[in-house]
Amino acid sequence: MTRATTVRAVLAAAVLLVSVLITLTMSPRLGLDLQGGTRMVLQATDSATTKADRESTDRTLEVLRLRIDSLGVAEPTLTRSGEDRIIVELPDVQDPRKAAEVIGRTAQLSFHAVQGPGTEQEKGKAAGPTLPDEEGRPLALGPARLTGAGVKDAGASFDAQQGAGWTVALDFHKSAGRDWTRLTGEAACHPAQDERRRVAIVLDDQVISSPQVAPSVGCNVGLPSGSTQITGSFGADEARDLALLIKGGALPLPVEIVEQRTVGPTLGAAAIDASARAALIGAAATALFITFVYRLFGALAAVALAAYGVVSYAALVALGVTLTLPGLAGFVLAIGMAVDANVLVFERAREEYAERSGRSLRSAMTAGFRNAWSAVADSNVTTLIAAGLLFFLGSGPVKGFGVTLAIGVLASMFSALVIARALTEIASRSRFVSDYRGVNGIARPGRVRTWLARRDPQLFRSPRRWLLISTALITVAVLGIVVRGVNLGVEFTGGRLVEYSTSRPVDVETARTALAGAGFGDAEVTTAGAGDLSVRTGDLDNHQEHALRAVLAEEGGHTTKVRDELIGPSLGDELRRNALIALAVAVLVQLAYLAVRFRWTFALASVAALVHDVILLVGAFAWLGRTVDGIFLAALLTVIGYSVNDSVVVFDRVRELWAKARRESVTTIANRAVLQTVPRTVNTGMGALFILAALAVLGGDSLADFALALLIGICVGTYSSVLTAVPVALTLERSSKAPPPARKRAPGRTSGAGAKRRDPRDNGARV
Repeated sequence: MTRATTVRAVLAAAVLLVSVLITLTMSPRLGLDLQGGTRMVLQATDSATTKADRESTDRTLEVLRLRIDSLGVAEPTLTRSGEDRIIVELPDVQDPRKAAEVIGRTAQLSFHAVQGPGTEQEKGKAAGPTLPDEEGRPLALGPARLTGAGVKDAGASFDAQQGAGWTVALDFHKSAGRDWTRLTGEAACHPAQDERRRVAIVLDDQVISSPQVAPSVGCNVGLPSGSTQITGSFGADEARDLALLIKGGALPLPVEIVEQRTVGPTLGAAAIDASARAALIGAAATALFITFVYRLFGALAAVALAAYGVVSYAALVALGVTLTLPGLAGFVLAIGMAVDANVLVFERAREEYAERSGRSLRSAMTAGFRNAWSAVADSNVTTLIAAGLLFFLGSGPVKGFGVTLAIGVLASMFSALVIARALTEIASRSRFVSDYRGVNGIARPGRVRTWLARRDPQLFRSPRRWLLISTALITVAVLGIVVRGVNLGVEFTGGRLVEYSTSRPVDVETARTALAGAGFGDAEVTTAGAGDLSVRTGDLDNHQEHALRAVLAEEGGHTTKVRDELIGPSLGDELRRNALIALAVAVLVQLAYLAVRFRWTFALASVAALVHDVILLVGAFAWLGRTVDGIFLAALLTVIGYSVNDSVVVFDRVRELWAKARRESVTTIANRAVLQTVPRTVNTGMGALFILAALAVLGGDSLADFALALLIGICVGTYSSVLTAVPVALTLERSSKAPPPARKRAPGRTSGAGAKRRDPRDNGARV
């Protein structure tokens, strides 16, 4: 073996060994949509005294953490998103009502002077609310004198020495401590047992404590913050709860639930099982296909594909990436896309072997890797751009899909350019493999290439014919968007979507009538597969959802919630706006990248094909009545990357052939380039289609729309990269005055007037 082959083999073995160890010793971090639970997005808003910025949101997050700890949820996760949002994940929480009550308290803790019983307001004093105290007796309160933002700490302790039992100690920040001293000093000016000697602590319009100021405190003297204690006939739990409410209720900012998702554990487990089956069956079909097409080298690529699966999975686990349902689908999809680099290399090696008689199999493989590098790099960069846009412009599970896709792309490049190359280089040195063409799979051109070479179809004699077909397809898609409309999901429109499973089958009309009779007239009821019911409404809080489920239970018996999505209208508007921004940025970034790497005509043609694919995919979902949501956006951006990927491969070959034959017409060059790249396009597309078909059939309802979008997108993208992008480029080239691309010269050669001419009898060899 050469030194380079040895280095690749050792590197591949080391990475595989580490990946296997990680796979065996570490567990993946599952998202809530796979393990079951509730996810909430809280929006912090400005208060009268505090602006919702990064610092105040972080303080709010810590207060919420204390509140959630009181729920007893195992391993909750709280993270800040942006400047003013907080993401809360609660594993195994299926009924979010209690969590929402604790987390979503929007009122701030406040401290009030008591002005008297009932509605009696003290003359000359500003009026505040009238609320019942702990025993239910109404108290007339003054306006808030300080808020919970001033509370520094609160704790419960048992006072055995003074015999006071359980007490709650309060400590305030410096300025708030002065306000507290002033408030208690004013209360101390009233006689003992007078209601006005009390101070009310209010949380969410509820008096949680209204202690009397002790008789030992003098008028206008008050209590210092550090030595304030609330005493009473508290039990241990009551004292701890009061301390937690005072400390945990001190939200620096009001918060509002703008998104809430609940997934049942059975749905997550079913999704994992379905995705695993789809991955195994799809990967096996892909491996059999490339083995059939490329014989021994295809089998070696299948081994590299298995290694890719181990490496990419280990990378996800080691980096601590949260594996969501779309991310799991992205992992499965990347298996099908991972064969692309191998197919590119094998097809280039076939060309080298066929064009240069006498060339050894090893040198043909080396040339195949060298010549395919440009297309492999460009096509993977475009997919990484799409993954980056998904991460930065997506939200929730879509971000996980972007991360998974990016890791998959990088792992697939390592698999093809290191693992597969090491295996094929070792195999190509065998005389048995080199001598028997039917074994290695490279020495024979392949059936598709042979058929095309024999027929030599002239595809671009009339480029406008293909453009007319593409225009007709776009017209049909636009008609679907206009006539049928786009069925935007709750994620983009706002509202609530809940999926229920009932023990007895319930007809949709029966469920709709029952809900309308219970006051849910705006509820849209549809089937959700396997006899489940899907209910979509506008504004619906958690208590109303509980009542809605009770109505369905009367008709269908035991009713369990399978999936629950709540999106606030403001967040829906924002997500819809971000989706449009993501598409615009995707188009502009791809255009900029392609303009740098290729001619401007090729760049515009690729983007035209990209826009063509987007319109056709959205139009297809409009005609089919399928939901367009965040998962669809992930599929759409993936299709954009795939479409540009295909166009890059075609235009990379056009550029190469045109540089070698600059005097030939670009139409002839384009036709030859397309015929040479069709085998790669077909073989790569088949690898992805096997995976997607398995996902569509076995992935269940949760992945059906995702797989369908990608199936349509890959078929449309394969068509447009050849029969839309190339005709557009040929049309633009007619008005372009740019010269043909320059031919790349081999390293070490010189050109121009000063170049040395080699003697024809000199073969260049030196000792």
